[in-house]
Amino acid sequence: MMRLADLQRDLAAALLDSQKHPPSALTSHSGETIGARFAVYRRNVSASLIQVQEARFPVVARLVGTEFFRAMASSYVAQSPPLSPALVTYGGGFPEFIAAFAPAADLPYLPDVARLEWLQHEAYHAADAEPLDAAILAALPAERLADVRFALHPSLRLLSSAFPVIAIWRTNTHDAEVAAIDLAAGGEDALILRPRLEVEISKLPQGAHDFIADLRELALGPAADRAGSRSDRFDLQSALAGLVASGAIVGAALAD
Repeated sequence: MMRLADLQRDLAAALLDSQKHPPSALTSHSGETIGARFAVYRRNVSASLIQVQEARFPVVARLVGTEFFRAMASSYVAQSPPLSPALVTYGGGFPEFIAAFAPAADLPYLPDVARLEWLQHEAYHAADAEPLDAAILAALPAERLADVRFALHPSLRLLSSAFPVIAIWRTNTHDAEVAAIDLAAGGEDALILRPRLEVEISKLPQGAHDFIADLRELALGPAADRAGSRSDRFDLQSALAGLVASGAIVGAALAD
């Protein structure tokens, strides 16, 4: 007798590969052929997983069109089926799949658009936290500010792109008529954050992306020094004010 684990493995493999036959242990009590009924089930599973990607990456879908997107998502589903019954976690590998998907090679910005949408999805489902009251930060002794360690919001995500990825995302999300985006305009760094109910995506000034990333591990002084060494256009006051105003900081304490 086939073990349940083996049947489940064979069933999952056959559902995602149309070249595989249904597991031999499957039977039908209605007299219909197993192959015909299983094919319907297979199509429903594939269509459902494609719809998950379509809902999760609407801008990517809009950029390439429904037919192209569904074909691309179908290939992804076949190559990378879900590893968890919780589909909220499914799709994280789609941006990297797009980067290697030859038919999409003429759209070099597409993987970063997908990365932005995935980070938006992650931020939406991240834990809640109350943004830091600016008065708490103002009460810290000025001579010790360099030693302050910040706790960043659990939803905070960062993306650095060689393309104007925020402009592409924004016009394809909010504009009735999609605006033309000049890809030669240069890259953009994005801050993705859900301080309250909605995820907010904003463009970061030069140097702020790496500065914020460093704040996860470093106190304010060392992080600012590193940012200043990378770019003479980095503005610490502006970057810090932006973080506080956006709700990205949820805690502050003096390092030991």
